[in-house]
Amino acid sequence: MAIKVVDSSALAAILFDEPEADIVADRLFGATLVAPSLLSYELANVCSLKMGRYPETASGLASTFRLRERLGVRELAIDHPEAVDLARKTGLTAYDASYLWLAHRLGVELVTLDRQLERAAASALR
Repeated sequence: MAIKVVDSSALAAILFDEPEADIVADRLFGATLVAPSLLSYELANVCSLKMGRYPETASGLASTFRLRERLGVRELAIDHPEAVDLARKTGLTAYDASYLWLAHRLGVELVTLDRQLERAAASALR
């Protein structure tokens, strides 16, 4: 079974049924999913922002957020100094560099909807 690193943008699309959800689901199908341990914080932030924008759906969003555990993503520790160095080299945030660092360390695909992170991942493979 393939391992893939998945970032918060991709998981948020699935979790909150965003337009790209089907595309992401197809890319993740059958894979063992891993992410840096900051994933839950980032998904919580996405949920919080959505609640602020759509207060009438706050209860449903909170329920949906609790379903994230069913996605079965294993959250892993990363080497923070190396991620900071990678952020500096790529121009990414330290958060995004954490996903890239993990994918590079494991030698696996990074699934993201973030274009800048996707470009950095493609460049790292060259």
